[in-house]
Amino acid sequence: MNVVLDTNVLIAGVVADGLCRNLVRRHAREHELFTSAILLRELANKLKTKFGEDPADLPMMAIYQNHVKLVVPLPLTSPICRDADDDVVLATAVAAKADVIVTGDDDLLVLKRFQGIRILSPRQFLELTGS
Repeated sequence: MNVVLDTNVLIAGVVADGLCRNLVRRHAREHELFTSAILLRELANKLKTKFGEDPADLPMMAIYQNHVKLVVPLPLTSPICRDADDDVVLATAVAAKADVIVTGDDDLLVLKRFQGIRILSPRQFLELTGS
């Protein structure tokens, strides 16, 4: 399954034990994970500014970066999300031919689907995959 994890899921997965860490650890190996350079920059920036963490010092970041594939987000024809900053997640998922976007962001979750791509919370994704 092709999967895009949004920045907030990744932050939770790399800085703390719990549901999102389990998701990143297990599914980095079981599924094809995709991201874009812009999402990786956003992740690194948030880890540094909000958590004072250097991404290079976080073991879970290494696991993620070793398994993720980079794509170039495809342009969207018009704004989709209530929060326009979230459109890059959708554009990345379209470029990746993703089956699922995993997010905790209500602005994405409210869509439920975009161009055939399911948009699920981390818990919904784990239930879907039987993890």
